[in-house]
Amino acid sequence: MKLRKLILSALFIALSFVGANMKIAGSIAFDSMPGFLGTLILGPLYGAVIGAAGHFLTAATSGFYLTLPVHIILMIAMAITMYLFGLTNRILESKKSAAVIVSSIVAIVINGPVAIFMIIPILGKSILAMLPILSLVAFLNVAVAHICYKFLPNKYKTLD
Repeated sequence: MKLRKLILSALFIALSFVGANMKIAGSIAFDSMPGFLGTLILGPLYGAVIGAAGHFLTAATSGFYLTLPVHIILMIAMAITMYLFGLTNRILESKKSAAVIVSSIVAIVINGPVAIFMIIPILGKSILAMLPILSLVAFLNVAVAHICYKFLPNKYKTLD
């Protein structure tokens, strides 16, 4: 089972790299959808690793657009996002609609406003201009992950 999880994690990280090349603005991209889907399937801890690796790949393909220290902070924020997204989803999984809605809100808030506020001390308040597009892309990444997960056969849904 551990080998299967490692292989799937590598697959989701590779898919994050593909998403990293679908940029919206600067280093904002569709790299986190595989992380969100991986979190739903493999659990919060694996999802945190996938999300952090996915963000790092996006930052690297953008030439560390916001500087390496900022992207390290955002990589940590992405790991926290995935972990709390997965944890929230697991806690509420008996109430399917609540699990989707609450875990999505948690993911969007941490991936958008919380991440932005974490880097304001380094980049200044002008970074707030990225908040709407970052939140929109976070919403799209989470929504696509939940839709993909919904249509997966049950035998692939939880490998945790």
